[in-house]
Amino acid sequence: MMAEATTLEYLGNELELFQEATCWKSYFASHLRPYLKGNVLEVGAGIGGTSRVLCHDGVESWTMLEPDPGLASRLQESLGNDPLPVPHDVRIGMTDDLQGESFSALLYIDVIEHIEFDAAELERAAHLLKPGGHLIILVPAHQWLYTPFDKAIGHFRRYSRSSLRAVIPTGLQRQKLIYLDSVGLLASLANRLLLNAAAPTRRQIQFWDKVLVRSSRWVDPLLLHSLGKSVVGVWRKPV
Repeated sequence: MMAEATTLEYLGNELELFQEATCWKSYFASHLRPYLKGNVLEVGAGIGGTSRVLCHDGVESWTMLEPDPGLASRLQESLGNDPLPVPHDVRIGMTDDLQGESFSALLYIDVIEHIEFDAAELERAAHLLKPGGHLIILVPAHQWLYTPFDKAIGHFRRYSRSSLRAVIPTGLQRQKLIYLDSVGLLASLANRLLLNAAAPTRRQIQFWDKVLVRSSRWVDPLLLHSLGKSVVGVWRKPV
């Protein structure tokens, strides 16, 4: 008899707010696609916005794991109308429910900050990785930018490069650990200090995506990716 899947209700409207942030998704995708091969597990797939940007025909299969049954249902419905370019499936549950399986890449895009016990979650992720596989993470940066908006959408924390590195399981080999969106970082700081705004408006998100992210794509390399509003990390499991 199959064990019942672990479920969790998603808090907030973050997915809807950032659904149309196409420039941002294209930017971080350019850093992550080279590591996406074989069979991919996307943890916390939400409503599929990240799946559609990152999935490509060089991948063998794409599994979308989502603990919220409502979001999983919406995702399944949308895939029925507009499927991914490779074999794919949607599962309700969490990594605890995948014992005995293994994947070439595990993907956490704006997910780890929603998990209270992040180090334990990433230990489970390491066990699910095939030798030579990649653990791929994107998280919001800098605890000093934590606002009531973070709390309202279920964030337990924000990260620096060092705090993210500290929760990665021993034995995984770092391939990439950088900041993205330096211009967006400055705008977020100004938004908080000058406007005292806890949550971004839809218009602010559109301006950030269409103007600031495009600027960051030029500025970030000049700063050697030493500043940014998000942290991207990739680790490899030794063969």
